[in-house]
Amino acid sequence: MAINILMPALSPTMEEGTLAKWLVKEGDAVKSGQVIAEIETDKATMEFEAVDEGRIGKILVPAGTAGVKVNEAIAVLVEDGEDLGASAAPAKAAAAMAAPASSATAPSAPAPSVPALSAPTAAKPAGARVFASPLARRIAAEKGLDLTKVAGTGPHGRIIRADVEGQSSVAAPKPAASTSAAPAPLASSAAQGMSTETVLKMYQGRSFTEVPLDGMRRTIAARLTEAKQTIPHFYLRRSVRLDGLMTFREQLNKGLEPRGVKLSVNDFIIKACAMALQSVPDANAVWAGDRVLRLKPSDVAVAVAIEGGLFTPVLKDADQKSLSALSVEMKDLAARAKTRKLAPQEYQGGSFAISNLGMMGIENFDAVINPPQAAILAVGAGLKQPVVLADGSLGVATVMSMTLSVDHRVIDGALGASLLAAICANLENPMAMLA
Repeated sequence: MAINILMPALSPTMEEGTLAKWLVKEGDAVKSGQVIAEIETDKATMEFEAVDEGRIGKILVPAGTAGVKVNEAIAVLVEDGEDLGASAAPAKAAAAMAAPASSATAPSAPAPSVPALSAPTAAKPAGARVFASPLARRIAAEKGLDLTKVAGTGPHGRIIRADVEGQSSVAAPKPAASTSAAPAPLASSAAQGMSTETVLKMYQGRSFTEVPLDGMRRTIAARLTEAKQTIPHFYLRRSVRLDGLMTFREQLNKGLEPRGVKLSVNDFIIKACAMALQSVPDANAVWAGDRVLRLKPSDVAVAVAIEGGLFTPVLKDADQKSLSALSVEMKDLAARAKTRKLAPQEYQGGSFAISNLGMMGIENFDAVINPPQAAILAVGAGLKQPVVLADGSLGVATVMSMTLSVDHRVIDGALGASLLAAICANLENPMAMLA
């Protein structure tokens, strides 16, 4: 029996991707676990492994195709000996069979001769084992659907996203049009401001180049619009003297030179924030819609600029790692971020983030919180400034400005102030971070 190979959801937030490259061709034998394609998500290029065994009967989506929806058929897998020509089910026909029945009128053309999704499986009795994709389970949970009463149209009767999107819970039936075929909006129409047509008219006659949004830029636009619309930001600012840290760093780097490790100021900032989250555990939290999740580990995300956007790789359990271990791990994550080779689990999660533009000469700035995280530290440049010393005399010190952006739903002012004070204390007493 022919089986449709579907566009996978390679991350919890993925809705569409680009089929960058096929590693097999029509007629090739495929084994379970074999890498058959490379998929570009909004953040990375990832390998896609086959789940079932057989032969590639038909490739429905050519390499290089962008905007392929999750759970859309991209190829057809047939059994050995099965007619390869009979598996050439048009992608549109396969998609129509997977769509909710209420979305459109039925086509008059006959069904494909080998219908991989020819008929949804019957609803299962209560208590029966249910085969469903993780995304379908999440959508069903949000809608209050009983998956045993949902007919699956995926491979071997598996329940997929399209099967649950068009359904409503028994308590609140809603006649809703299918949204699976429409591109994900960046934000509500009111938030987008001027329409494309309006802006184009304003600059009619002027020379410009249109730059289409790729997946990363579209995601950044959507997430940051969501952040500024839904998160009640407030900002806390402090300056920290770095002279002791700079001297201590120089001493450590001399000792680490034989190992090829060179600590940066950013490594100390990561460690300081991770330890501060342990000192102020109530601030080590994220917003989860109708509740707050307080984390036990210090998982710190660090913004890394790449061409066309940015990544925020997460250093897990950062409070438990040495400065040299954090330095090595951060360099590895940053290098792989620049080539878009990070796995989703390496840049998702974390309760706290750091954005350091000081190395680019920026003295101070306000960063936007990346939901569901509850805080982000914006780090400015360390500058030589006149200061009043402990004995009351004037002197010169290296002073760095920091701004903590805070989600007021999770962290109140006093709690945020305690967190920022703990970060400053760690940076001004760096030797204590090794104790």
